[in-house]
This record gives sequence, structure tokens and C-alpha cells, in this order.
Amino acid sequence: MSLDTSSPMGLFERYLSVWVALCIVAGVSLGAALPTIFQAIASIEYASVNLVVAVLIWVMIYPMMVNVDFASLKDVGKKPKGLCITLVVNWLIKPFTMAALGILFFEYIFAGLVEPQTAKEYIAGMILLGVAPCTAMVFVWSQLVRGDANYTLVQVSVNDIIMVFAFAPIAALLLGVTDIIVPWETLLLSVILYVVIPLAAGYVTRRILDGSRDNERITAFTGMIKPYSIIGLLGTVILLFGFQAQTILDRPMVIVLIAIPLLIQSYGIFFVAYAWAYFWRVPFTTAAPAALIGTSNFFELAVAVAISLFGLNSGAALATVVGVLVEVPVMLSLVVIANRTRHHFA
Repeated sequence: MSLDTSSPMGLFERYLSVWVALCIVAGVSLGAALPTIFQAIASIEYASVNLVVAVLIWVMIYPMMVNVDFASLKDVGKKPKGLCITLVVNWLIKPFTMAALGILFFEYIFAGLVEPQTAKEYIAGMILLGVAPCTAMVFVWSQLVRGDANYTLVQVSVNDIIMVFAFAPIAALLLGVTDIIVPWETLLLSVILYVVIPLAAGYVTRRILDGSRDNERITAFTGMIKPYSIIGLLGTVILLFGFQAQTILDRPMVIVLIAIPLLIQSYGIFFVAYAWAYFWRVPFTTAAPAALIGTSNFFELAVAVAISLFGLNSGAALATVVGVLVEVPVMLSLVVIANRTRHHFA
């Protein structure tokens, strides 16, 4: 898959945090002014899955899954050091450090500021963010550091395959550690709905578009549907903050409390992966994307699973949406750090 480096970030991606912030304000305002409408939307559900939010999340995730090229898996043995860093950080380090930070802050440091049950839900949302490695935005970060585009695709494709099998067990394990009862059937249903089905749909779409080995058709198609992904994300943010409007108006500092451990996690994970790549003599074009993949989250999946497991009005859903607000400015700052330290790498 060739990536166009002439315009790495479009208007929406570059200012995504601004759009998310505006949607938060809109959601809270609408939720406070029109609570009955949001209650009606919340009631449209089946098997604990809100159908309106489910549609928005599918609209978000599907364009990203079209970018996953399973044919790239044949290159999995090339540059194994970068892939090793990606997989170890994403699956053996990041979920557990996120859980540890959540417990540290919300059961100890912020214990007097948050109700115990609400604190557990915030921890659960953080855990779901930690167990969901990035799928789509990492292509943008890779372009911004002029990373190896094809190998970034390999890393993302391998991550997605692992996520199908590892997301539910690791999430259940860590949620169990925090004494939250996890209904396995709901968790597995969420993985099927928000990983397996969109991934299969993306695969089928690629096969249809790539029948003549013409990548330009895939690029044109993903470019055409990408705005819908952003619309789905922003629509979900408006709904979630509309459902949470009264809680946020009563306790606005909760956003800051959730953001603090998320910021520590993001910068900490990046520097672990980046330093490992440096001392292991990994070339920059592989090292930088590997560190950025480990840092970034598949927040769309985390939001979807949080809603399915804990509900639209839960602290877990709120925590995952705060992750969206935090991620883009953090990742842009890490891109700057990577580009300024490029000369230190082989």
C-alpha cells in the first residue's frame, strides 16, 4: 500500500482535538437542554447494544479496516525487531501499565474525589483503551515521521489479527483484577461486532477493489469514505457527552482527572518503545512508527466495548471518549519529538 506523503493530515485529522472539543460542548449543551431526546435515543437498544451508537461506530471503523492489507503479512519476517517492539509493547506492556495507572490514580491518589463505583468504571474505560492498539490513525503518524509505509502496514495488519483473539481475554483478565464482573458473552459479542465483522467487510471490500491489483482504486475509495468515519466519531462524541451532560455539569473536573493518567501512560509508553528501538539499533523509519503504534489507541473499539459492557451513561464510556480528546495533541507532540531526534538513529 502506497501512502501519499504530500498531504499527511487532512483538515479533520489535523484539528481533530478541536472538533472533538466542540462536539463535547455541543453534546453537553444539547444533553442539558433536551434530556428527553437523549433518553429516547438511549432506549433504542438490543441485547445491551445501542443501535444508534452501533451504526455510528461501524461507520467509524469500516473505512479503517479497508486499509488493512492481509497480503502484507507475507513480509512479516522482514525487520523483525520493529515488529517485536510493536507486539511486546502493545500486548505485554501497555494493557498492564494502563490498568496499574488507573488503579493508582482512582483507588489511591484520587480516592477522595471520586465515588468508588464510578472510579472502577473510569479504570475499566482506561483498561479498554490500553487493550485496543491503533488501527488507522497510525498511518497518519507514520507519514508525519516519514516512516516505512509498507512496514507500518505489516505492523497494523499483524496487530489486527492478534486483536481478534487477544482483546477479549486480556480485557476480561484486567477488568477482573479491578473487581469488575465482566459478562463474557457481552465482551465476545462486542469483539465480533466491532472487530471481526468490520475487518471481514474491509477484507471483502479490498478484494473487490483490488481485483486488478490497482491500489489507486482502494486509495480513491478510502479517500471517499474517510469523511464518514470522522462524522461517525464526532456523532458518537456528541451522543456520549449528551448522555453524560448532567454528570459533567455537576463535576467538570472529572475530565481533568481522567486525562492525567492517560497523559502519563501515553508519554511513558512512547519513550519505552522509542528507547528500546534506539538501543536495539532499529532504523528510524521502523523505530518511530513502532513507538507511535504502541502509544496510539483504537479508541473507536474502546468506546464501543465500554458502551456495550457498562452502558451509555457509564464512567467507562466517558473515560474512553476523554481518550479521544487527549490522543491527537499527544500524538502530534510525539511526532515532533521523533522528528527532532531522527539524527540519533542509524
